[in-house]
Amino acid sequence: MCLYYVTCPDTETAKKISMTMLEEGLIACANILPGMESLYWWEGKIDSAKEVVLILKSTTALSARITARVESLHPYNTPCILTLPIEKGSEAYIRWLKGSLF
Repeated sequence: MCLYYVTCPDTETAKKISMTMLEEGLIACANILPGMESLYWWEGKIDSAKEVVLILKSTTALSARITARVESLHPYNTPCILTLPIEKGSEAYIRWLKGSLF
């Protein structure tokens, strides 16, 4: 099991990605966290942007498919897509998560 940390330009984009991934059975759950500000290097200078954090919950086995699908739906040329493994969690929740994937 793992979490996929994705930053999006707005809530609409995060919802579009989430709904597509849910409908395709690639994720069991998504959390959309608005109101985040990113600070980063871009084209030789420090820049900032208001963004939305999107957390996708799935398995590591689907990592390549999830990454490719997010890239195909995301408006950024270089979207932030990070895979964070889950070491432990509620057994009941993990069972539900695994059972919710296609």
